[in-house]
Amino acid sequence: MLLIFKVAVVLLVGFIGGKVAKRFKLPEVSGYLVFGLILGPSLMLLFGGGEGFITSIDQNTLKFISEIALAFIAFSIGSEFSISQMKKVGKKINTITMLEVIGVVIAVFLILFFIPKPEPIMTGYQPFSSGNIAFGLILASMSAATAPAATLMVMRQYRAYGPLTKTVLPVTALDDIYGIVIFGFFISIAQMLTSTTSMPVWLMITKPFIEVFGSIIIGLVLGFVLSKIVVKFDKIRDDMQVLSIIVVFLGIGVSVQLNNYFSQYNLGISSLLINIMIGTMIANMVKKPQGVFNSLNDFTTPFYVVFFTLAGASLNLGIIKTSVLVSILAVAYIIARGFGKYAGARTGAKITDAEPVVQKYLGFALLPQGGVSLGLLVVVSSQMPTFYPLISTIIMLSILIYETTGPIFAKYAISKAGEINGLDKLDQLSSIEGIA
Repeated sequence: MLLIFKVAVVLLVGFIGGKVAKRFKLPEVSGYLVFGLILGPSLMLLFGGGEGFITSIDQNTLKFISEIALAFIAFSIGSEFSISQMKKVGKKINTITMLEVIGVVIAVFLILFFIPKPEPIMTGYQPFSSGNIAFGLILASMSAATAPAATLMVMRQYRAYGPLTKTVLPVTALDDIYGIVIFGFFISIAQMLTSTTSMPVWLMITKPFIEVFGSIIIGLVLGFVLSKIVVKFDKIRDDMQVLSIIVVFLGIGVSVQLNNYFSQYNLGISSLLINIMIGTMIANMVKKPQGVFNSLNDFTTPFYVVFFTLAGASLNLGIIKTSVLVSILAVAYIIARGFGKYAGARTGAKITDAEPVVQKYLGFALLPQGGVSLGLLVVVSSQMPTFYPLISTIIMLSILIYETTGPIFAKYAISKAGEINGLDKLDQLSSIEGIA
């Protein structure tokens, strides 16, 4: 009963935080994260220490809520990958996104590579140690994902329209899936680098591919089955909702069961990729796929609120207080990510001969970091528990900074590009052409 009470408090605190953030024209997720700090050990620093209202045991017990929220986030990402939309996006956007992702991954890895780490990641200054390389690979892959909500909010608020706006939207959708795939490969490599058990050479080589492509195949199969069933119930919203929930939960369950069954091989089948592929199949095989995705909206919101608020509660600022090195690592990561996003996006835009405003300002609109990165933290906690405390602190601080400053950078980008009130200008032009 106490646990139910704590969930209710988490929901209440998150709800209030979201409303406060909205008042300051910030993404609601920023409010969830910041107010979540109240419930965790960070607030207790002011009172001499302690775990706070939400303890580490509570976090572990409520982990299933994070898994569910993450699954639905992944499912919604899949909705962006319809074949028809991808054709409209074209090779130019794909190239820009790929180079942006590559740019940020390389920048983060190289900058973090040479900074000392606390034990057990690194003993002394040994940059070429397996632990240091594994640590860099995980953080680098987590840096790629963009949280589109903050950028989209700004563009809608200022009715932005133009070459930059039209480029930002598909890029933010694409870099999430590219980032998740890279993360799947990198965390598998990190596990092998830090593993103390012997592993056959063939498995070492094939493990990353088995995990990534195995997850994709499972997701495609489940998505295919759901798309065939949904056709028979597409007129009944409640039926579609129940069926969608069943399949998404199956995606989580299948990944957990397979990972447990092959635990001796430290297999990491990704529920993230599974549910992305389920969403992708729905987007491409159902005539009116939006009905399926919309049917889940009423169900998922409380999970998102609890998920992000618990993420804020899990942040222990005491680690920063006791270690200057952690602060240096966090600052280095934040700077490297920002530089990598900007440089990669600019390079991709220049190579594809995109409009000058896209080349100059696209990177500024890709800085927000949120839901997907938090979801990847859940994976890190289960597959790389030794690294989790340090990585979670760095990622959480990055999210707090980028989710609050991201809208400012996005506004700067569309303002400099001259696309504020672009929709109004487009409407005026259409009216003039209509009269003519």
